[in-house]
Amino acid sequence: MINRRKATQIIRGQHAVDGAGVRLRRVLGANTIPDFDPFLMLDGFDSTNPDDYIKGFPWHPHRGIETITYLVKGKIEHGDSLGNKGTIHDLECQWMTAGSGIIHQEMPKASERMLGCQLWVNLPAKEKMTEPSYGDITRDKVVIVEEENATVRILAGSYKGKTGVFEGKYVKVHYLDVDLAPDSTWSYAETPNNETLFVYLLDGTLAVDEPLSDFEEKSCAVLFRPTNPDAEKNDAVVVRSGNEGARFILLAAKPLREPVAWGGPIVMNTREELELAFDELDHGTFIKHKK
Repeated sequence: MINRRKATQIIRGQHAVDGAGVRLRRVLGANTIPDFDPFLMLDGFDSTNPDDYIKGFPWHPHRGIETITYLVKGKIEHGDSLGNKGTIHDLECQWMTAGSGIIHQEMPKASERMLGCQLWVNLPAKEKMTEPSYGDITRDKVVIVEEENATVRILAGSYKGKTGVFEGKYVKVHYLDVDLAPDSTWSYAETPNNETLFVYLLDGTLAVDEPLSDFEEKSCAVLFRPTNPDAEKNDAVVVRSGNEGARFILLAAKPLREPVAWGGPIVMNTREELELAFDELDHGTFIKHKK
């Protein structure tokens, strides 16, 4: 008999408007930091109406975090103060380490459907001012595991003996995209019990706790707690899809357990560090690394 992680929180978030007028669902935020550490924010988007997102996210700063943008469907063009630019397409991911400071923009383009999410991961205090960098995970680089009832794409970390092409340098995040067939059960037991683990349901319905008969609708995050926090053990996550299947991401990482001072697009450890960052923005000294 295997030990199972228990679904202890189901966060459904709320509708929000951000950027220049992008309609999204804010699932994780300031109130969920203690339980979801090191994951700070999660915004989900799913729309067939370009008016919901076409105004995008014009130039804005970041410091002290990593942003991970993943698209199942859609197209987002981006650029930054270091001269980087590119496009995220279907089944592609951009992993940006903002570090000491970057100014960038993300501009979604009209698509048949815009489906995906952006996740913010906190950086450890000692790495807050690291040099900014990018990890672009294009579709051809994504490692795929085909199972009898599921297709699992490995964006970061490993699964069933296969390892993704990207690994977080500062926080080792496991990031899986799971496309589960209708009326199917899927289990996962590859994350140590001392790591935070949750799933975010992008589409379909998913039962997350015994007796696996009460199904959750899309756009919710489910936190799983182990029966014992012993890092030597890996309790299993067991979920079941509804009659239309389920598309979800599984995320896991070891918590930082550090103080968080959050001011808009900047996340530091103290209020003084936040004030310094905004003062530098005002005086044109925010960017520490030039192109």
